[in-house]
Amino acid sequence: MWRRILAILVARNREFYRDRAGLSWNILMPIMMVLAFAFIFRAEPEALLKVGVVTPDGQLISVSSPFLDLESIDFIPLTDPDAAILKVERHQLDLLLDPRGSPVYWLNSESPKGYLAERLLLGAYPSRAGPAPQRLTVSGEALRYVDWVLPGVLAMNIMFSSFWGVGWVIVRYRKNGVLRRLKATPLSPWEFLTAQVVSRLIVVLSASLVVYLGAALLLEFPMRGSYLALALVYLAGALCLISMGLIVAARLRTEEVADGILNLVSWPMLLLSGVWFSLEGASAAAQAFSRLLPLTHLVEGARRVMIDGAGVIDVLPQIALLGGLAVLFLSLAAWLFRWE
Repeated sequence: MWRRILAILVARNREFYRDRAGLSWNILMPIMMVLAFAFIFRAEPEALLKVGVVTPDGQLISVSSPFLDLESIDFIPLTDPDAAILKVERHQLDLLLDPRGSPVYWLNSESPKGYLAERLLLGAYPSRAGPAPQRLTVSGEALRYVDWVLPGVLAMNIMFSSFWGVGWVIVRYRKNGVLRRLKATPLSPWEFLTAQVVSRLIVVLSASLVVYLGAALLLEFPMRGSYLALALVYLAGALCLISMGLIVAARLRTEEVADGILNLVSWPMLLLSGVWFSLEGASAAAQAFSRLLPLTHLVEGARRVMIDGAGVIDVLPQIALLGGLAVLFLSLAAWLFRWE
């Protein structure tokens, strides 16, 4: 009897520490979210206007203009004038200024905020400072937030389905002894993980297709690019994120710890990858860190296709990067993988 009681106490003690490990991750997550928001956003109050400034190197200090001395305006340095003009057409920028050489600015004639930005710009150029900037007008309807955010929501759905559909399940297989039985077969870790990637890929892309079709029926969002390009972007992104989830599941033994680590990996990407809001006004450190996240390139590629009308050639850099990361992550997961 005492042996049975002791065995029950030991089992309960193990379960307590497993639960406490999962609880620790869940306590850590809100702290990480608060730190992430503090890292992303600056302490200054929100600007009234959003103005793009064309610069040669992406730094405002490399150009000069009396307009840049005004307060309560968020000046965003940009290096690609053509892409910036598209943002003016879609009301994502209230005004675009090119102060290099003879100053030029672009204004959307249908934007009320653009009118205010123009009055402030012209007022900042007194007659003694030289000729006023040349005015160029563009037109276009405002890009709805739902149109902008939908590619990111689809990418977010792929991320969560990939992480928990593979990472959490394999940990459960290990805990229940399924992997121990597979170890006795000629199956190699690479073959097993590749099969997991392919099976999960079919499920993830099928679910994403259902979400896409439902959104198309209800929201009437724009799809200006190639469907083949969009499919390749999401395919490469799903492969990358599934392989990333396999790294987490390569050695863990409990679902509680796996759930905590997957949350720890997914939430920074959710906040810093531009899914819900643009990082153009964020700190330079946040923007640099976001370029290291796979979800950033997945969201960027999908938006280029759906909003900017990009084709396969235009999004090849994102596809190649995500595909290369998928091979790297899968190889690392196979090297770390343990059956027991």
